[in-house]
Amino acid sequence: MLRISVLRLLGRPGTSGVSLLEYSSPRHYSSGPLGARDDARGARAFFTTPIFYVNAAPHIGHLYSALLADALCRHRRLRVPSTAATRFSTGTDEHGLKIQQAATAAGLAPTELCDRVSAQFQQLFREAGISSTDFIRTTEARHRIAVQHFWGLLKARGLLYKGLYEGWYCASEECFLPEAKVTRQSGSSGDSCPVSLESGHPVSWTKEENYIFRLSQFREPLQRWLRGDPQAITPEPFHRAVLEWLEEELPDLSVSRKSSHLHWGIPVPGDDSQTIYVWLDALVNYLTVIGYPNAEFKSWWPSTSHIIGKDILKFHAIYWPALLLGAGMSPPHRIYVHSHWTVCGQKMSKSLGNVVDPRTCLDRYTVDGFRYFLLRQGVPNWDCDYYDEKVVKLLDSELADALGGLLNRCTAKRINPSGTYPVFCTTCFPSEPGLVGPSVRAQAEDYALVNAVATLPRQVADHYDNFQIYKALEAVSSCVRQTNGFVQRHAPWKLNWESPVDAPWLGTVLHVALECLRVFGTLLQPVTPNLADKLLSRLGVSATERGLGKLCFLPRFCGHPCPFEGRRLGPETGLLFPRLDQSRAWLVKAHRT
Repeated sequence: MLRISVLRLLGRPGTSGVSLLEYSSPRHYSSGPLGARDDARGARAFFTTPIFYVNAAPHIGHLYSALLADALCRHRRLRVPSTAATRFSTGTDEHGLKIQQAATAAGLAPTELCDRVSAQFQQLFREAGISSTDFIRTTEARHRIAVQHFWGLLKARGLLYKGLYEGWYCASEECFLPEAKVTRQSGSSGDSCPVSLESGHPVSWTKEENYIFRLSQFREPLQRWLRGDPQAITPEPFHRAVLEWLEEELPDLSVSRKSSHLHWGIPVPGDDSQTIYVWLDALVNYLTVIGYPNAEFKSWWPSTSHIIGKDILKFHAIYWPALLLGAGMSPPHRIYVHSHWTVCGQKMSKSLGNVVDPRTCLDRYTVDGFRYFLLRQGVPNWDCDYYDEKVVKLLDSELADALGGLLNRCTAKRINPSGTYPVFCTTCFPSEPGLVGPSVRAQAEDYALVNAVATLPRQVADHYDNFQIYKALEAVSSCVRQTNGFVQRHAPWKLNWESPVDAPWLGTVLHVALECLRVFGTLLQPVTPNLADKLLSRLGVSATERGLGKLCFLPRFCGHPCPFEGRRLGPETGLLFPRLDQSRAWLVKAHRT
């Protein structure tokens, strides 16, 4: 065969398949198991969601937080399979004035309201496949012990003092606001009322004797922490916002309320006249779930990554790290921040009647479908809009038509009558692009596909590390489109298994497409676990062959054995993802041909 092109796909020799591309020495692709390149945290990783307030039923914003953490956790488990290496907590925040008021309005005791709404969150997360290792409720005895111990540590270090605290208090946000964060707006009666500048919630001037945390001492340590670690808060605009906040005065923080005003909470140790501030109480949950105050928590805390909404950034990026530093601990390893969901361009609101019930969406679009939609469309940097038509269009296009259609085509009896992983022919698809000869059938676009899928696992891993799951899914979707183009370009349905000329190339086309599908199924596991299991099972990929640490793509291309070649496919399980818009169901039939 004559080599006529200078294009080469290059890498290190001696590898068993394609998982990375490097332009260095010729003829072979290089591979680098993802599990071998883990981050500086070592063998352990601890992911957390916020604990969710139980004054109202869960909405899609709560589910989105949980799904982001779940996908990060699942991806980490695929890289580091040991179940002891990764923990993931979520839960409910059950103390505070809003709970006290909501229970009174509902004619319930606070414990009854908490039990009812916490159960709704637990049920939603079970149905959505949230793979948490702990669900904490702040009314649990273990949490009270942790909070009171943490309080005692701050007091022993001289960081708490009792004093008269006054300022604008926002009951909806359970916090005091500085004068600069308060404005006035006209009420329904035309009177001018003070409200929070950021949220619009009403505020009232409050003056009472409380315990106060010496927050002002931590302005410079917080600045040093953030300037020394540009990735401490991700995405970058939120990191920059916190540094800008720290340029302003950082006043001391009230960390208790009078028990006569707020009785539903954890009492201050040794002073029953005061109740611990609900945010301090809630933030300590991240320590409670890893065993605090017992020594075991120390092996997990350095690996902590918080996933939070932007509305609680100040509490997690200023108050919480300062409290931790005050208690002699380090700030969290990472704080991943996401924005909110709107509905048809409007903020979700009970008064507008546009709050989206996530359980209804799970039923309507399937669990994996709705997981995919939220993580594919949700961009942490800015608010994202929800409407039903967008969900249907995305899922039908990317899961039903593109991915499901590709699987149907490559496993259909008409094209793959033996129901096996066909043999890859190296003379039809040589590892050196640009070779010509009577048997060579591969085109330049086909090498581009191999290149794209080979680099996909590393690209996806980088997106997860950068808290860009939507970009990871965008990259997978792009490769799915390329693979469909590959199949369409070579039209295996027009080739004949009985022809000695067609058969090697027909098998090779199917082999490459099935290898691409195997990579896609493996990479989709953190987002669509059930769909990915269905896809990989159809390909005959066993449970022990689904990790990322040893994921090798197209080993026969590099001249190495492929464990799947000649293996029987798994049983037929029907459509991978049925179309939601049945008015275009003809596309499904087309994919079966």
